[in-house]
Amino acid sequence: MRAAFVGKGGSGKTTLSALFSRHLAHSGAPLVAIDGDINQHLAQALGLGDDEPLTAAPLSARLGEIKDFLRGDNPRITSREAMIKTTPPGRGSRLLRLLGDDAVHSHHIQDVDGVPLMVTGEFDESDLGVACYHSKLGAVELYLNHLVDGPGEYVVVDMTAGADAFASGLFTRFDMTFLVAEPTRKGVSVYRQYRDHAEEFGVPIAVIGNKVTCEDDVLFLKEHVGDDLLTYFQHSSWVRAREQGRPQGDLEPHNRHALSQLRTALDARTKDWTAFQAYAVDFHLRNAAAWADRATGSDLSAQIDPGFRHGPAALASKPA
Repeated sequence: MRAAFVGKGGSGKTTLSALFSRHLAHSGAPLVAIDGDINQHLAQALGLGDDEPLTAAPLSARLGEIKDFLRGDNPRITSREAMIKTTPPGRGSRLLRLLGDDAVHSHHIQDVDGVPLMVTGEFDESDLGVACYHSKLGAVELYLNHLVDGPGEYVVVDMTAGADAFASGLFTRFDMTFLVAEPTRKGVSVYRQYRDHAEEFGVPIAVIGNKVTCEDDVLFLKEHVGDDLLTYFQHSSWVRAREQGRPQGDLEPHNRHALSQLRTALDARTKDWTAFQAYAVDFHLRNAAAWADRATGSDLSAQIDPGFRHGPAALASKPA
């Protein structure tokens, strides 16, 4: 199952992404955490020291190689240049199993305190003024498009702040979107944007209150979010101590229980591979018409394989 953490900048979505990833990993569940935020802080939130380097390659650094691997022998995708971030898999494409022995996981996974982590990559000097961060997030979208995750397997993605995630089809790649909201008017404003966009595509949203200090905070969230409020996290001295580099003791009982509620809600979702592929095709056609046909000089609608059925059954025909 796949979960995205979104919210206003400063709401604590990176912190909760890290807490949930650690919660899953420490239970023994197969997991990949992905830092898909323009501010790449998930590794530090998971426990990587300030002087410790990330040794695995960022996904965006090897985008061409990732495309070559994933397109496999798919005759509808003629080259890496013709493969864009929304190109859906078809017969002949290489599909991925979570943490499989493949060229994507082997080059891009780094263990951080027991959590397998992938990072999208930061802006560098060549990007400034000429590229948007969605060009880097394309590697995450391709990864999720070609991943066949099974029951009890998890992908947790720390997404960009605000409603910016709706600027690509990536927001339809998840089984659940957890929207982190502080109990303030600004905190719930992003929720309204997400709710309105998500309803159009049937994207499930659950709101997580964060930095709650009193019952009035809870009542405020219930008033502005209603039934979409799944749970809330109290202000955490344990988190603050960890962020200051002095971890001690255990996470507070209420906050541990809230993490269990997130997992229960995610596990309750039903994986719909038919809808998943339909959304992938829809956004691919949108991108092809808007810019990609002109950019590649090709009719990218021809990349859609009408005979392809995504999901576990498709793994049987995956090329080696």
